[in-house]
Amino acid sequence: MTSPEYYFSYKPVNIAPELVAVIFLTIAVLTTIQAFKSRGPKWLLVLPVTAFCEAVGYAFRVVCIYWTTLGTFTATSLFLLLPPNALALTNYKTLGEIVRRSRVLLPDHQKPKVFWLKPRFLTWFFFTSDVFSFLLQGIGVGISTQDDKRDLAKYTVLAGLYVQLFFFAVFLVITMYVLVDKRFVVACGPRDVSPRQAKRRLFWVIIATTILLYIRSIYRVAEFVGGYGSKIYGTEWLFYLFDTVLVLISFAVYMQSFIGYHFRSHMYNDTVVPGTGAGNTKLHAYQISAEYTELNQNQQSYHV
Repeated sequence: MTSPEYYFSYKPVNIAPELVAVIFLTIAVLTTIQAFKSRGPKWLLVLPVTAFCEAVGYAFRVVCIYWTTLGTFTATSLFLLLPPNALALTNYKTLGEIVRRSRVLLPDHQKPKVFWLKPRFLTWFFFTSDVFSFLLQGIGVGISTQDDKRDLAKYTVLAGLYVQLFFFAVFLVITMYVLVDKRFVVACGPRDVSPRQAKRRLFWVIIATTILLYIRSIYRVAEFVGGYGSKIYGTEWLFYLFDTVLVLISFAVYMQSFIGYHFRSHMYNDTVVPGTGAGNTKLHAYQISAEYTELNQNQQSYHV
């Protein structure tokens, strides 16, 4: 057994990781309930799985306080560094679904022709980039267990983080384009009175969480650039502020406006009338309000 200071460069505080682990376990349970209650797509189960992995990471951090080994430290690093990447996957898939379902409503001459607005490209391009970033960071953490390869580990993790930051920025640009483009619509959830409000609500979730994850990644870059023993690496409250708090806020955003209500499994056959709440009168084939129909009739043809 080794002193915690050897790996963390400080002695981790007690109580905090236990409390955070319980919070993430609670989030895992609540998001699982939301996923099934909303009858949303199964890929939204990524949210509770991510929360559970975060809880495991903080549980390992508790273990490190009392019994620090290379194995427990590596497990802590893996479970706290990597799982939040899955939240980005949720956002990528959400945007891809918005584009895919909106295209069903559009006549052929209005459907976007540019490659970066094709649903398959949106989903798989960003999915691949996130997996690539995930692998680089995971390999870097794994290599860091070898003292003679710590520099290689550092630069491998940094490469993964830089890839992540680049694709976050590209994703935000495309997200803003889809937000302002009136061809893309979002089905109403129980609290929405119009498709326009539904779209604003859902894009608030995507943009807010992506920005939070972006800030977290910047912190992680600064942490690894400084390296072991640096001011950022050796300051525990910075970790809780720029990692723990930001991930918790992200989950709070997801839970406050749960994505599943906009992608309910029945929505290609019938859809809740805006403002009536879940389970009331429904319309056929995603015709979610006269507002969108009128908008589509008056709108000029797009040639992208």
